[in-house]
Amino acid sequence: MKWGIIGTGNMGKVLIHAFINSGVTDPGHVYIHNRTLSKAFDLKTDYPDINVCPTPEKVVSMCDIIFICVKPLDVFPLVRKIRPKLKKEQCVISITSPISVRQLEEELPCQTARIIPSITNRGLNGVTLLSFGDRIEQNLKEYLIQSCKLFSRPVIIDDSITRVASDIVSCGPAFLSFLIQAMIQAACEETDIDYDSAMELAQEMIVGYGKLMEKGYYTLENLEKKVTVKGGVTGAGIEVLEKEVGDMFHRMFQATHQKYYDDQDKILDQLSI
Repeated sequence: MKWGIIGTGNMGKVLIHAFINSGVTDPGHVYIHNRTLSKAFDLKTDYPDINVCPTPEKVVSMCDIIFICVKPLDVFPLVRKIRPKLKKEQCVISITSPISVRQLEEELPCQTARIIPSITNRGLNGVTLLSFGDRIEQNLKEYLIQSCKLFSRPVIIDDSITRVASDIVSCGPAFLSFLIQAMIQAACEETDIDYDSAMELAQEMIVGYGKLMEKGYYTLENLEKKVTVKGGVTGAGIEVLEKEVGDMFHRMFQATHQKYYDDQDKILDQLSI
């Protein structure tokens, strides 16, 4: 199989690294294009054998599986540009949540899927969220699932939970990074610890925390209980968090879903033209 990536921004690059470093495919079987072509050529520093294509159409002409890794409102203009070059045995995969597989399938003559990655896939970990079109062949579906297993835990999801699942899996690392940075900043402002020391301690804590989860020693719930001694220091901190968090995460999910619905409306406007 030859793999194509159209769009080498953050998530496009994550997928390229994941595909190659996990052994899904060889660099010589990967064909990439980016609107700013120099950004695609930058990847040849890591993978000299990767193929940089001058146009999206060239990627389509060379590949069996084509990932569309552009912004949501750029997907359908791109899809309509490459549509005449697609054959029914090829597969186009979107990585963006506001566009359903059904919408993609209605626009294209080929097989379709949606695979939403996470930046954690760069370390050959984390989850990928999968949805498949009705026309996809069973052997290709299984091939994609097995390929994702090499760098992630693939989870097949229903459209109804696409946004919240993506919030947890794909946006989650950014949300947690923001919260941990806020904790570090407060530590520096409230105590004599310096920023670099606090950052180093926090990063090592995160690595250790992840390994505890990976090895199955604790769940989120029982880890909190194991660390929290009644009447102790951790308990005092948890009491503050319980009071201060309030409905913060409710409002966060409301905001991400509102953006999701706004993007869907704009995409529907595009499709009606």
